Amino acid sequence: MSPTRAAGLVIYRKINQSIQFLLLQTSYGENHWTPPKGHVDPGESDWVTALRETKEEAGLGEEDLEIYKDISKTLDYKVKGKPKEVVYWLAKLKNPDKEVKLSDEHQALKWLPLEQAQQISGYDDMKLLLAEFNEKAKKL
Repeated sequence: MSPTRAAGLVIYRKINQSIQFLLLQTSYGENHWTPPKGHVDPGESDWVTALRETKEEAGLGEEDLEIYKDISKTLDYKVKGKPKEVVYWLAKLKNPDKEVKLSDEHQALKWLPLEQAQQISGYDDMKLLLAEFNEKAKKL
């Protein structure tokens, strides 16, 4: 069985040299917290999906973000027993005060420093990804 594919952006902003990650709380299922992401549509590339989903879910377009195409990571896990692959790219919000506009798919958003973002993300692979991206963001 080939895995379901999804793609998204791990978005951060810098406030007084402090890195904060954007996490969105789903309005369905277990109401988990995640970066903006979504399923890859037939014929669509992972990259196009990441941009489309970020615009749909957070109201942020490519013009709002500095996206690091060379910094990405793919997470592999199971959802209801079926394999899923999600590729994330790191992106910096150009204007840290830019308003995030949630879609109906999400009920809340938070900008959090690494440790708090890791706590509410809940999953070990996401905690590792956030730590990795945090280290890379410090050097940018």
